[in-house]
Amino acid sequence: MKLKTKILLTCIAYIVIPMVLLLGAFFGIARFLGGITPQLSFEFDQMTSDLLIDLLIAMVLILLLTSLLITRWVHASIYKPVSQLNEAMQKIREGDFTYVLETNQTGEFGELYRNYEDMRMRLKETAEEKNRQEDKNRELITNISHDLKTPITAIKGYAEGILDGVAATPEKTEKYVRTIYNKASDMDKLINELTTYSKVQNDRIPYKFMRINVSDYFADCVEEIGLELEQKNIAFTYINTVAPYTQIIADPEQLKKVINNIISNSIKYIDKPQGKIAIEILDDNDQILIEIADNGRGIPAKDLNKVFERFYRTDASRNSAQGGSGIGLSIVKKIVEDHGGYIWASSKEGISTCMHISFRKHTERY
Repeated sequence: MKLKTKILLTCIAYIVIPMVLLLGAFFGIARFLGGITPQLSFEFDQMTSDLLIDLLIAMVLILLLTSLLITRWVHASIYKPVSQLNEAMQKIREGDFTYVLETNQTGEFGELYRNYEDMRMRLKETAEEKNRQEDKNRELITNISHDLKTPITAIKGYAEGILDGVAATPEKTEKYVRTIYNKASDMDKLINELTTYSKVQNDRIPYKFMRINVSDYFADCVEEIGLELEQKNIAFTYINTVAPYTQIIADPEQLKKVINNIISNSIKYIDKPQGKIAIEILDDNDQILIEIADNGRGIPAKDLNKVFERFYRTDASRNSAQGGSGIGLSIVKKIVEDHGGYIWASSKEGISTCMHISFRKHTERY
């Protein structure tokens, strides 16, 4: 039964029930008096016949007026708010999150309105975030398609050159093969980055935390990095000022991914004839501070707080030599924060960029 019907029946009951009870009372009194003496019954009938009619008319008018007032009050205070809420919920069902319920009511309906508004705002924010995420995913697909197509085109071109005999000398053949290898390596890195990004999105990074000696770990890490940078003719500097026994709790593999990703990003944006990259490990009370600096082209001040956002690239053009999916530093930020650490960037445009990473030291407890 609809609420409106229930309210109508209730109001009718306000009229009918009192009338039935009143009539029953009069007839009961008349029967009682008639049972005592016929004369008294006759006099009572004579006296009350006109009075009963007038009283019934007055009662009906009073009850009708009362019922009308109660009906209007119930309609305004119950039926109308419920009807508005029903309309609002239909809008939500249709995906329209712009329908606002404004009220000055207090009590249960006021609270219900406010709960609806809170739910509407949350759903609106969720829908907007979903749309933004879908836009970014479409952008990612476009970017990845471009970044995969470029090396594939190069690989095909150099492979055809070898097959057609364009690489007529061993030196030229070696150059073509090395180029093919480098392009395939770029594709492999991109695919690995996407795999990691997928795990980040679903919080499925397989961490294996353990105690790590900072000095020993970074000594091994920078040895690898130094060899890579030497091949790229980039000057490399490493400074470690923490105590030899300093430890942190970290996943060695994921921490290495953080360092390598930052280094790779630095290499992309070095625009000087002599590239420089420096890693410095500093003691900062109960923290260790890792600073990775380069002499690249830097980051504009207005974009500095955006570099860790997914899909952000300092050069939005897909035609730039740097390329990249724009998700590398967002992965770095996620891994660092999962370690309980912090990461931020500082930069001087046209001069240098420095990534700062802070981890809490591990102390033995007895």
